[in-house]
Amino acid sequence: MTNDDRFAALEHKLQYLTDRQEILDCVTRNSRGNDRFDAELVASSYHADGWHELGSSRIPGPEYGNHANHAHGAIADVNLHNVTMQTCEIDGDVAHAESYVIGLFADKGALSSRMLAGRYIDRLERRDGAWRIVLRRATVEVVMEGNAIMPNGLAPPGSNYLKGSRDRSDPSYHRPLTSDGGERW
Repeated sequence: MTNDDRFAALEHKLQYLTDRQEILDCVTRNSRGNDRFDAELVASSYHADGWHELGSSRIPGPEYGNHANHAHGAIADVNLHNVTMQTCEIDGDVAHAESYVIGLFADKGALSSRMLAGRYIDRLERRDGAWRIVLRRATVEVVMEGNAIMPNGLAPPGSNYLKGSRDRSDPSYHRPLTSDGGERW
């Protein structure tokens, strides 16, 4: 193998790793936007002509953040989406990703909670150098219900944890991050 061949192979591998990270960043940006009720952040994960399939509904991707905010706000006091593992096939500027997700919801009134587990099956495209979702098909494969503890005022183990919020006042937006402020349980 010549130096040129090694350099080309290294360049190809670096591009693949960069693309994989940018695709994962896009998927997690979408989930973070859902949890923080940041519709602009959610919209930034879709191309202008992108779609989000939710059950039998197809919602324009750039509008999905507002839809999710309304739906999540109507049924839950708190929600968290956790992207756990991802496979990804990249062919030039098109990628197909399958991301496993666990959604946790503390229902309105905070007496019960639900966990939904499923997958995001995405087609993403790189346009103008940016990977974004063109089509998302979401599955739900496991649903569990139980009691909610923290939101209903009961102290969790090791209480006085920092409490998140569904807007830009959430500590994750603070720059620089300091140990000051923040609501506690």
